Amino acid sequence: MAEITFILPDGGHKACPASEGLSLMELALQNSVPGIVAECNGAAACGTCHVIMDDALIEVLDPISDHENDMLDFTNAPREPGSRLSCQIRVDGRLNGAVVRVASEM
Repeated sequence: MAEITFILPDGGHKACPASEGLSLMELALQNSVPGIVAECNGAAACGTCHVIMDDALIEVLDPISDHENDMLDFTNAPREPGSRLSCQIRVDGRLNGAVVRVASEM
């Protein structure tokens, strides 16, 4: 089991034990992580599960799809380097100990 820490929009932190195979979005919803709304329930159609991954994580994750890349242009929070949709990232051993920042509106 992995542990992933979310940095919340208010600056707080929430550590969540994570079973492999869940999406980061599902993990966030199960743990009531503020800022992850998931209006489309993981269909990569709304952008309300926007998170920011650090460079080290981006290097080990599967590449962003064209569809996800396009959706990130329509999120409420500004797009940043490392922006991803949490519904498109599956928890596996590569994410153990990861710190993921929930995107917040400016």
